[in-house]
Amino acid sequence: MKTTLIQALRLLLFLLPAWLPFHSTHAGTIVQFRTAIGEVEVELYDDEKPITTTNFLRYVVDGAYTDTFLHRAARNFVFQGGGFGVTNLGRTNEAIVSIETRNPITNEFNVGPFRSNVRGTIAMAKGSTPNSATSQFFFNLTNNSVALDNPANSGGFTVFGRVIGSETTLDAWNGFQPLFTNNPPAGVTNLIVNLSGGSPFSPFREVPLYNLATATNGSRFASLSDLVFVDITLLRVKVTRTPDGHAEIRWNRLAGRTNTVEFTATFPPVWETLTNLPPDALADPRVIDPTADTNRFYRVRATY
Repeated sequence: MKTTLIQALRLLLFLLPAWLPFHSTHAGTIVQFRTAIGEVEVELYDDEKPITTTNFLRYVVDGAYTDTFLHRAARNFVFQGGGFGVTNLGRTNEAIVSIETRNPITNEFNVGPFRSNVRGTIAMAKGSTPNSATSQFFFNLTNNSVALDNPANSGGFTVFGRVIGSETTLDAWNGFQPLFTNNPPAGVTNLIVNLSGGSPFSPFREVPLYNLATATNGSRFASLSDLVFVDITLLRVKVTRTPDGHAEIRWNRLAGRTNTVEFTATFPPVWETLTNLPPDALADPRVIDPTADTNRFYRVRATY
């Protein structure tokens, strides 16, 4: 009986991640987006948009977003990524490539509570048809509800999370200018164009760059180091057993917030607090459950 329950809990740990923190009464996975110009933390709407969030988290967990960059900076509109990365980064044969995508997902714009494309939300990018989203996502840098909440616009764009804090990073992202707004100046040479093997107008006409240098002939050029690379991580939880049978809980702590470790032994879950770690706790926390109850299931939440 215990073995069966433990196996069921392990399956649940995979299907309903144990890194599940929540805001207030709503439970949502916390995802952190790190760039050299700041980081943002996003709470996902797991329960409200299950297909969309599961799809996004699969790309994260599978490592599909490794060495990827934000490829579109439309000022006072969106900051977009999830479409392109660099292979062999830092080597002589490095090249820009498209992310390998899975099948498109069902549009959840009308699923669950209505979530508007207002500033500080994250939504799925897609093509001209409603059910065409794959790996690309965008942050709304302003209130885009008029355009993106319109069902006539590709069925509406599904918001699947919200930025918690990080207002200064959003402002910094909004300050980036794209490489080309319309047509490139005469004589432009661009490493991004060369490595992608084609025209900058699609999809790189609005690629954000840290710096544009001026060559001796007056032309502008950019290198891969100018790209805004993004690292995406989750608030993961790992539970192992000590030699005396106690549960050891570790996770990558969310800094600056109280991290609460909770447990349940019943389903539907009734969560109880095991311990609270203050905002200034160790970066690699370790908590031991004083009981040896093998029927317990654990999660960590961050208080906002």
